[in-house]
Amino acid sequence: MQMLDADNILSCMPFTRLVDELAAMHREPIGLVDEMLMESTDEHESISHFFIRTGWQPEKALGAKVISIFPRNNQQREWPSIQAVYILFEGTNGTPIACLDGTALTWIKTATDSALGSKLLSRSDIESMLMIGAGQMAPHLVSAHCQIRPSLKRVHIWNRTLDKAQNLCTQLSVTFGDIDFVPTTEIGPRARQADLICSAIGVQQPVIRGEWLKPGTHVDLIGAYRPDMREADDECLRRGSLFVDARETTIKYIGELMIPLASGVICENDVLADLSDLCQQRHPGRQSDDEITLFKNGGGGHLDLMCARILHRNQPG
Repeated sequence: MQMLDADNILSCMPFTRLVDELAAMHREPIGLVDEMLMESTDEHESISHFFIRTGWQPEKALGAKVISIFPRNNQQREWPSIQAVYILFEGTNGTPIACLDGTALTWIKTATDSALGSKLLSRSDIESMLMIGAGQMAPHLVSAHCQIRPSLKRVHIWNRTLDKAQNLCTQLSVTFGDIDFVPTTEIGPRARQADLICSAIGVQQPVIRGEWLKPGTHVDLIGAYRPDMREADDECLRRGSLFVDARETTIKYIGELMIPLASGVICENDVLADLSDLCQQRHPGRQSDDEITLFKNGGGGHLDLMCARILHRNQPG
C-alpha cells in the first residue's frame, strides 16, 4: 500500500494541473457518496465528533476519510483539533492501495475545487481578490486562485486577528513576488473593489453583503458547512448566478442554500449548474463580463475520492 504523507500531497503537482485533472474526473459520474457522524460530550461539556465521509465510483475506486474533531485539543496540548486519514481502495476488487494524510488531502481538495469553480466561472482578466479568513485553508486557497488566474495583481486578506492576516501576506509574498498581498481590517470596502471574493470562515451570520458586489464579481464560498451556517446574505443570492460543486452534497445539507431555500429567497432551480454540468458542457457557465457568479464549495466524499485518485497515480515511481 502506498503511504502519502502531507509533504507528498502538498508537493505533488501545481494547482493548474490538479484543476485540469479534477475537471477530467467530473466528466465521469461522481458515483455514490455517504457520511456517518458520531458525537460524544465529555465531563467538561465539550462536544467531540467522529466523522466518516465516503465515496465510490464503481469500477474506478472507492475510499473513506476518517476524521476526529476534538475541540479541547488546542486548549489542553499542542494537538490539532481536527485530524484525519484517508484510505483509497481499488475499484474492481476492493484492494486497499493507498493511505493519505487526511488533513493535507482536505486542503488540496478544497482549494482545487474552488480553483476549478473559478476557472469555469470567473472572468479571465480579474486583477483584485479579497480573501476572508487566514486559517489553515487560506494559503492553499489563495495559491490555487493565483495560479488559475495569473492576471491577479493584488490580494487583500482579512482575518479576525490582524496578525494572522499579516503573517499570511508575508508568507504568500515569498511565492508570488509579482502580486501585492495586503492585510486589511475591513471587509466591505475591499469587497466593493474585488473581482474575486473568497471566504473561508465558519460563521452563522453572513459576512458578505450583496450590495457590495460590483458587476462581474465571482464569489467563492467555502466556510459554511453546517445547516446553520452561511457567509453570503440574501441579496448576494438575488443578484448572483448560483453554482455549486455538486447538487448531491450541498442543496439539502448546507445552510448557505438551506436557509434561503426555506425562506423562499431562492428555489432549487436557481442552482443553475454544478461542476459535472459545467465540465460536461451541459451549462455554459458565465454568460457576460457583468454577470455576478456565486460558487458554493461544499466538499463531499466524491471530491476526496477524486483527488486521492489523482494524487495516487501522480506519485513518482
